[in-house]
Formats: sequence, C-alpha cells, structure tokens
Amino acid sequence: MEDLTLRDYLRVVFRQKWIILLCFFTVMTTVTIGLMLKTRVYKSQVKLLISGQKEVAAPYYTDIGYQNMQATLTQSEIVRSNPVMERAVRALGLSQRPLDYEIRFCGPLKAGLLEWQMRNVNAQLAAMDPKEKQAMLYRRALEGLKGSIKVEPVRDTNIFTITASDYNPIGAAIIANVVSRSYLIFDLEQQLAELQIKYGEKHLAVLQLRDNIDRMTQGLNGQPLPDIEAIGPASVKIIEQASVPMSPSGISKKLTLMLAFFMAIFLSIMLAFAFEYLDQTFKNPMDIENFLNLPFLGSIMTGAKADSYRNLSDQVYLLMKDKGLKSLLMASTLADESTPEIIANLGRYMAERADHKVLVIDADLRKPVIHLALNMRNKAGLEHTVFDITNKKGLVDVIEGKLTFDKAAQVMGANLTVLTAGETALNPVVLLDSHATSKLFESITPKYDVILVNCPNLKDYKDAAVISPYLDGVIIVINESRTRRQVVKSAIATLQRKKANIFGAVLNNRSFVIPKMIYERV
Repeated sequence: MEDLTLRDYLRVVFRQKWIILLCFFTVMTTVTIGLMLKTRVYKSQVKLLISGQKEVAAPYYTDIGYQNMQATLTQSEIVRSNPVMERAVRALGLSQRPLDYEIRFCGPLKAGLLEWQMRNVNAQLAAMDPKEKQAMLYRRALEGLKGSIKVEPVRDTNIFTITASDYNPIGAAIIANVVSRSYLIFDLEQQLAELQIKYGEKHLAVLQLRDNIDRMTQGLNGQPLPDIEAIGPASVKIIEQASVPMSPSGISKKLTLMLAFFMAIFLSIMLAFAFEYLDQTFKNPMDIENFLNLPFLGSIMTGAKADSYRNLSDQVYLLMKDKGLKSLLMASTLADESTPEIIANLGRYMAERADHKVLVIDADLRKPVIHLALNMRNKAGLEHTVFDITNKKGLVDVIEGKLTFDKAAQVMGANLTVLTAGETALNPVVLLDSHATSKLFESITPKYDVILVNCPNLKDYKDAAVISPYLDGVIIVINESRTRRQVVKSAIATLQRKKANIFGAVLNNRSFVIPKMIYERV
C-alpha cells in the first residue's frame, strides 16, 4: 500500500464535497436557528451562611445548630419547598405576570413561536371557570419559579447559593433577593413555632421573633436592603445580596457561532472520510492494482472521451503486441457500463488512426448493442452511432451455419470489420459453447491484427466464461465510483476458474475531482 499524499486527502475532500457542504450547512443552520430561538437569560445570586449561633445571645438561637454539609444540603432543599416558593410567588405577583412575558425579550422567530403557543394556551384558559383559571395560572407561576431557581452548596463550607434566572437582569436580582428573604422568613417561622410551644404566646422571645418576621416580610419587594437588615436574626444569614447582572449568562452568540463554524468544518471532513471509508467502489487506478492485483490499462474520461479512446487504444495495442496477443474479450461486471461504446470506439481508432486491421464482434446475443454504440466527436461535441449498420445478420448466423463469416461480417473500411450479434431465440450459452464457435475464432484470428469482442456483463451471465477460452485475453471494464470491489472480485473469480487470461482493467467514467489549479500545485 502506497503512502498517502496530500493529493489523496484532497481527492477525498473534493469527491465528498456535497457531503461536506450538506453537513456544514446543517450544523450551521441548526446552531443559527437554535440561537435565534434562544432568549438571553440573566442570572443573579445570593449567598447564605447557615449558622445557629449569634454573637449577641438570644434564647431562640441556642436550640438550633447546623454543623455539617448534610445540614447545608437539607436547607438547600427547603429553599425549593412550596412554603418558600409560594410566599415568593405572592410577593412577586408572578401569577399575574403575562403568559407571553418572554416575547418582549426574545427574537422575532421565537416570538412567532410563542404567539402560536399562547393562542393554544389562551384557548384552554377561556374554557375554564375563573377559579380554575386562577389556580392554573398560580401553578404555572409556581412551577416556573421553581424552574428558574438553582440552589447549590459551596463545598467544605456552611455556605450555599441561591441563583435566580430571568430574561430581565433587574428581574433576576429581585427574584433572587425575594426567594432568599422568603427562605429566611420560613426559617424564622419554624423557630417561632418551636418557641411558642416551649414558652407560650406572650414570651419576650416570641414577641421579638414576630417583630423580626414582620420586618422581613416588609422587605419582600426584592429591593436592596442595608446589610444589617438583610442579614436578619435567623439562623441562616444572607452574607451577599443579589445584584443586577451586567451581561447574560452562557457563551455569547458570536463565540457560539465561531465554535460552531470550526466544529462544522471538523465534523464535515470527518464525515467525508467516513463515507469514503464505507464506499467500497473503485475510485482510482490504485484501487484496481491494490485490490484486484490487475494491471491498469487506462481510463475513459467523463469529458474528453476522444482523447481517452486514442490513448487507451495505443496503450492496449502496445501491450498486446508485447505479449503476442490478438483477440481480447471486453466485459463489464455490471450492466450499463458503456462497454460496447468503448469497444466500438477503440476498434475505430485502432483501424483508422493506428492503421491496424481490426475486427469487432458483438457476442452479446441477449441484448445486441454494438451497432448502437455511440461516438463522441471532440470538436463538434455531438454524439452519434459509431457504426451505421443493422443487426439483421451476424454471429448467430455464422454459428448456426446459415451464413459464412464473409457474408455475415460488415466491412466498415479498409481496416475495420464488424460482426454484429444477429437475432436468435436459442439459448446464447449453448450457441457460444459450441464447436462451431471455436472453429470460427480459429479461422478468423490469423486474418486480423486486433479482435475485440463484446459480451454480456459478468455478474448476471456466464457468457464471458464460456467464450473466454477462445480468446487470448480478457479486459475488465470498471465504472469509477459505481462498481463495487467485492462484485468485481466475485465476477472475475469465474473467469479465473476457467483459466482465462485477464489482461487488465479499464476505469470508465473517470473524473479528476481536484480542480486543475490546485492539482498542479500539490
């Protein structure tokens, strides 16, 4: 296996360019739409310290102590409990907030989607009675608030944070402050309940605690408080109030697009190489030599076919002369691989331009096509049939003894003779695998410099295996990026069992995917 070069990598990239473009476009479009549907979210945070002691002793602090992380985690869960959240919902008036609150902050695409959703929600609300509607709005507000609150303990400390998210930066700070203070009030209410049971309603500690709860309740508007008031007398201390965030959370849209751009390129190229690896077709001459261990005779370009036929005819004739061969069978592995067209054009080029005496035989008795083969004229750029002949008489008539070879063959010029297939209802394999066929090739081989024979494809029919012993060699025609390696290997195995001399392979419909300007510089 040859070492891969830069051209090999570029060949994969250009061959799979549509996969690369599709993948790149898909990734970038998906990310762009995702960003358009994403509304900027601001986050604000409150830090709280769990401490059951106070510098100035008060009887309602001595009964409650929090010593470890487990207690911190417990308090973190209490923050998201219904009593705390419901108090915050009422204080913030979230149940009266418009259902399309996000629309004023999102982009046009998301706004259109939200408007469609709101029409469905409003239709549902319209069908409810007032109490049911109010209850539903309250539940939506409560669940929405819980979803916007995140509580996290700070490792190895008795500190935890309450983070609130909102589309409005000021709203995020207000929600964080209200939730944290609601939590402090809940903590004080738990202590109040314990003290009432222990000391009664009129105890000084109970009265003092009620005053503190009332004062904290008045501060549930979310506005910043003096630090001494924000800290409060509860066993949980607010050590840092929420402030208005200056920028939205998460990665900026520009950075996201930049990362998506490079990621799209990377994924596209990786996908291209994956498709190339999974593609088991022949893509270049090296595949023929490495996988089939056959000589590469030449290729037929998709564009400049005239030049390709001329070069291939010269190459094939030189190799035939060097090896002392006269007759060749050309067979494709699959149907519709332009083998008749190749044979017809090679025969014409060898006869007219190389001045060789050439015989072209159509041994495809199932679907005769040599007389219909097309020729591409390089200057005019127009396709027309190579041979202006009919298929009324041909090889079948000679094998069956109805006509002699000289009467069945059609002379196309001084050096070119064509023997079409003819018409028959008999089994082609029986006709070809006959003594008459063998004698025919023995008699005509000395008369010509080159004999080119067309037959049905190797995959579907055994005709090539039957006729190959009468000929000096076999050329396999392979379509680039269409013929699979395993199919070719399986097809030629039959010929190899018949001891056929596989002369080499021709790569048809070959294309150079790398642009000429780049190809010449790498």
